[in-house]
Amino acid sequence: MRKPMQKISIGTATAALIAMAGMNIAFAGDQDFSQIEKGRYLATASDCVSCHTVPGSGKPFAGGRPIETPFGNITSANITPDNDTGIGAWTEAQFNNAVRNGIRPDGSRLYPAMPFTAYTKMSRKDVSAIRAYLMSIDAVHNRVKSNTLPFPFNIRAAMRIWDALYFTKGKFKPDPQKSAELNRGAFLVEGPGHCAACHTPKSFLGGDKSSEYLQGSQLQGWVTPNITDDKTSGLGTWSADDIATYLRTGHNRITAATGPMAEEVENSSSKMTDGDLKAIAAYLKSVPGNSGDTQPIKADDPVMMAGQAIFHDQCSACHSIDGKGVAQLFPSLADSAMLRSRDPRSAIRLVLRGARSASTDKEPTAPGMPSFGRQLNDDQVAAVLTYARNAWGRPAPAVTAADVSSARRQLRARTD
Repeated sequence: MRKPMQKISIGTATAALIAMAGMNIAFAGDQDFSQIEKGRYLATASDCVSCHTVPGSGKPFAGGRPIETPFGNITSANITPDNDTGIGAWTEAQFNNAVRNGIRPDGSRLYPAMPFTAYTKMSRKDVSAIRAYLMSIDAVHNRVKSNTLPFPFNIRAAMRIWDALYFTKGKFKPDPQKSAELNRGAFLVEGPGHCAACHTPKSFLGGDKSSEYLQGSQLQGWVTPNITDDKTSGLGTWSADDIATYLRTGHNRITAATGPMAEEVENSSSKMTDGDLKAIAAYLKSVPGNSGDTQPIKADDPVMMAGQAIFHDQCSACHSIDGKGVAQLFPSLADSAMLRSRDPRSAIRLVLRGARSASTDKEPTAPGMPSFGRQLNDDQVAAVLTYARNAWGRPAPAVTAADVSSARRQLRARTD
């Protein structure tokens, strides 16, 4: 005699289906989260937040920050998912075309203040992940007029000529002759990190001088240092660990990040993985420098003697008589690439105005350099910098009083 069929209640069956559906939803959610997390990391490595957020506004990625260029200021766009004023209505193809090709949804060209010339090195999947992340953040209604350049630079059609001269499309291609670490570092520096945008000299049209790759440029009233492996004005005396530590914490045994670089460290490199920072360091150590030979200024030169006296009186308490400073706290002037830059304006600015260094989770102290602009006159600033640039075996050209006077005038016109 057959046993009666066991009855399954509707409630039990429904619960089972819901559980199975829940598992599928969870799997889909994990996949979505993975893409969003990848996009968050790439957006961080690309330092999108620095340009697209007005400091202190509390509105991440809502745009409206003026970006200084040699041709005038451009205002950063709103890249939150707001449909009317952000990228909420953009398709994935339109977003990819803007980020990797420099072309807006309406077909007009982006200016290279948005570094699409570097972002083109990312794959379409990379950029889709960034879009997935941006679409997951809070939408902010903030209408921005991005093109605030004066005539004739506000004519976007001219960018077609610029693109033909300076823009090469295409994602990064690993060099089979180099290690995986060097290729990863090259991708990060040339692609999302867009280091050349700040550290490579520009032509009169604003394009990279590729023959002087990463040998220092100008940005927002600062001179960006040479970050090649040049022994005199670059990172030749830094180890790979020095570079990685600097990018991770904003400080190392040699120097501290200030100015725009402090912002980059705080918002971007300090949040990257140790493996990626080591890869960047390995790649930068592989880039040769070419500073040329500079004749040292003799120690008995009157300017050197005057500069030495000022240094001992005003600077040695923090930077030490031998210029070595205090590791992780006060920069080593004896090993400073920024100090020996061919263009001394950043060094002059630091003496005249002082600066606050980067503050990160691993190095929160953010020690500062006091201002000596009122205490020292132009001749004295020139003398102490000339001494510091030549005192410890790595010579650099003398700084003149005229250099300092010019820097003072330029700084008076700046609010930052």
